[in-house]
Amino acid sequence: MARTVRAAAAQIAPDLDSADGTLHRVLETVRDASRRGVELLVFPETFVPYYPYFSFVLPPVQQGPAHLELMQRAPTVPGPMVDAVAGAAREAGMVIVLGINERDHGSLYNTQLVFDADGRLLLKRRKITPTYHERMVWGQGDAAGLRVADTRVGRVGALACWEHYNPLARYALMAEHEEIHCAQFPGSLVGPIFAEQMGVTIRHHALESGCFVVNATGWLHDAQIRRLMPDEKLQGALRGGCHTAIVSPEGKYLAEPLTEGEGLVVADLDFALIDKRKRMMDSVGHYARPELLSLAIRREPAATTQALQGGSFDDC
Repeated sequence: MARTVRAAAAQIAPDLDSADGTLHRVLETVRDASRRGVELLVFPETFVPYYPYFSFVLPPVQQGPAHLELMQRAPTVPGPMVDAVAGAAREAGMVIVLGINERDHGSLYNTQLVFDADGRLLLKRRKITPTYHERMVWGQGDAAGLRVADTRVGRVGALACWEHYNPLARYALMAEHEEIHCAQFPGSLVGPIFAEQMGVTIRHHALESGCFVVNATGWLHDAQIRRLMPDEKLQGALRGGCHTAIVSPEGKYLAEPLTEGEGLVVADLDFALIDKRKRMMDSVGHYARPELLSLAIRREPAATTQALQGGSFDDC
């Protein structure tokens, strides 16, 4: 029986002054998408309260105040922000993939949350390795959350930004037969080359995985860019890099990518295209050679303490 899912990727700007303001934008976007019949909605990387753009344009010695402010505004999981988004997902009957800065005691993490259409939080995962400047802001994640979630719209996987350049992380999701891959990037960063690379990256994953890719990037208004970086010579570092798009398992765009301004990219995903692609090329099935090449994953959550049961440290 044919199955079709209406998906959307949001390209919107955060509220740089208020986590509640950004949350309001999330809930407003969910309502807008619901009116358009959207069943799956993907938001940009660490959208709540905002991506740490300061870490890309400020030297480390100047980042302290902005880093502390982000820590104070970052949500916890569980917490009131999670409850609000869960309620919105339940009310709209919509699967929501949201990127947040997660606070866990004294550390921040780049975290992806997958809510099912009944409001349940099915998956919380942390970016395995923060990229370049991000290592001044976030801790490292683990593979405990490197899983695919069974949702009302299908098997959903997610990765953030340059995790897509880690082929083993992508293969971990492919091996769990993801049907819809939700990609998140910060947007308004690096310049046009970032958007061009992003297009290549998400189309390649769609082809290799034989799945749909729904990619969301953030957006900064000119006033926000000037506020984050008053020096006009460096403002270009916070422009471009937006490529909100939806790609089919055949690597084709299902709607025109959004590279400027705010908006929703919406497309209907015909799941018959997954079978059409995988009949010829299934990277984790008939096209795999597990007796030659296979992936080993450490699924245990990273822990700073271990209990010894009458043994020694050598037993750990």
